[in-house]
Amino acid sequence: MRILINDRPGYRFVVQLSRQLAERGHTVLHCYGAFFQSPGGALQKTAVDPPNFDIVGIRLDKPFAKYSFFKRLFQEIKYGRLLVNQIKTFQPDVVIFADTPSEAMSLVYWRLRHTDIRFVFWVQDVYGIAVSAILGKRLSLLGRAVGKIYIGLDRYLLKQSEQIILITEDFRPLLAEWGIDQAKTHIIPNWATLADVPVRPKDNAWAQKHHLADKFCFLYSGTLGMKHNPELLLQLALHYQPDDQVRVVVISEGLGADWLQEQKAAYQLSNLILLPYQPYEDLSNVLGTADALIAILEPSAGVFSVPSKVLSYLCAARPLLLAVPPENLAARIVSQNEAGLVTPPDNAAAFVRAADVLRQDKDLRQRLGRNGRTYAETHFDIEKITDQFEAIIR
Repeated sequence: MRILINDRPGYRFVVQLSRQLAERGHTVLHCYGAFFQSPGGALQKTAVDPPNFDIVGIRLDKPFAKYSFFKRLFQEIKYGRLLVNQIKTFQPDVVIFADTPSEAMSLVYWRLRHTDIRFVFWVQDVYGIAVSAILGKRLSLLGRAVGKIYIGLDRYLLKQSEQIILITEDFRPLLAEWGIDQAKTHIIPNWATLADVPVRPKDNAWAQKHHLADKFCFLYSGTLGMKHNPELLLQLALHYQPDDQVRVVVISEGLGADWLQEQKAAYQLSNLILLPYQPYEDLSNVLGTADALIAILEPSAGVFSVPSKVLSYLCAARPLLLAVPPENLAARIVSQNEAGLVTPPDNAAAFVRAADVLRQDKDLRQRLGRNGRTYAETHFDIEKITDQFEAIIR
């Protein structure tokens, strides 16, 4: 079959699926947003990729206005038009949308509604719920009104999709409330690219380069957007400021990282290490440098946003320190598998106390890290995962 997969952030596990489908004989085009700030995956075609596989980065003519709602809206629409062009040129049998903005998806569905292309909606996040929560805080009544429009858009896209893939059972009640046909929904939890994250020693080339091999490192890697609270990372750095053996390492770009840079200067935090996104090939060494890996999610995200960084963290055999809603799938995975410590996202004191527990107990860190790696080895089998996608596609 001819399959086009669109994943705007260019996440590692999605492009891994595209490659796997190509290796099984399908002709696959993987599209992503080359303008989008994220720690992307292996987004260049390599010499070992089959000839029936290709990657296209969709580009905009201006920098992406991620934090300006109206400018971003027009850019999402333009992204949708460019995506329509890719689809028309490639002429796929199936299009799978993962992490594709609602504006772009709706444009594709409308423009190509009379074709024989089958659309699969791989639901990573309920976009309308996120927009309603974020804009409701910023714009009050107007924000909630805009949120309702996006929720309506999500319902339209779900109803028009041939098949729906959910990353968690937590989405099912909402879809049932919206009147979505449950017969066309499937559950495939997200995963991480296990082969790309072998367990690495702390004293590695990347750690030495950044003078971290002999320091205790709390490490955060990934986006710091509107669903995250960088204040928690600031409080952690302030707490450990007197301890010269501890470093708080944040690998990110954008609004949250810029804010942390300002706080680092204001408080003279030499223990807060801020770095841009690192090369993909350094991933295993970056995570191996950590003594504890951090993930953060705002309370309003609830069950409708599952941070994919947590799944990569599990591969690294390091303990996790989470500040996420307890009902979130990531929190449940970490708690139920004893792979780390979970604290409420709005309780900085609890977050710092949990950090102290990890700092002081090496045996606990090793046990939690082993448990995380065991979970990853058990659940992240790409062959079995591809079987599930292929069955849905067929």
